[in-house]
Amino acid sequence: MRILVVDDEPLARQRLRRMVETIADAEVVGEAGDGRAALEATARLRPDVVLMDIRMPGMDGLEAANHLARDPESPALIFTTAYGEYALQAFEAQAVDYLLKPVRAERLVQALEKARRLTQAQATALSAALPLPHGRTHLSSVLHGNLRLIPVDEILYLRADQKYVTVRHCGGEALIEDSLKSLEDEFGERFIRVHRNALVARSAIEGIEKGGDGTARMRLRGCEERLEISRRHLPEVRRRLREGRI
Repeated sequence: MRILVVDDEPLARQRLRRMVETIADAEVVGEAGDGRAALEATARLRPDVVLMDIRMPGMDGLEAANHLARDPESPALIFTTAYGEYALQAFEAQAVDYLLKPVRAERLVQALEKARRLTQAQATALSAALPLPHGRTHLSSVLHGNLRLIPVDEILYLRADQKYVTVRHCGGEALIEDSLKSLEDEFGERFIRVHRNALVARSAIEGIEKGGDGTARMRLRGCEERLEISRRHLPEVRRRLREGRI
């Protein structure tokens, strides 16, 4: 059983590594100090199990779990934390187990046995994105089996196209499987709907201009493309511009 240990405290990682080394057929294949590093290590090392702390700087363990759940080959997840109040969220994230620090050896063995019994088919069936009350800091896109993270702060617009949503960001484009409605619900006022198939980042808006066909179009910072604003949404967009709410 290949295990990735994730904790922002080096001593906590060392302690878990030593405990794993005493368990037959288990080995630590890597370590990470925050959620983003955990996702990168998971994509690179493909562990069977991730032992994940929750409170970490940058991307925390709950958000990392959200991204892992979107990977069809996601590893089994066991949370290790000093805080009992996250138990409900952990199991909503389909964690195999929830271990309170200091982790006891017998509880770690039990948790790893649960993970060993969990088949990949079961893990895939259980996987579900965890709705975070504060919204994610990144969106995740899987391309050729590799997980790519896109900072929400760098997104210019989101546009629905059949079963996918195109994310246009400062570094290019990516496709994600989230629905436009779920993204609008999650990120609220960070984006404004300009069309039934498009959300625009408020921070990227420069103004409105008229296109050659007479339609209103949104001008965005650092983007040559002009997004069409539908007649239905144009009054609300203009009102927000006048009120300085964009």
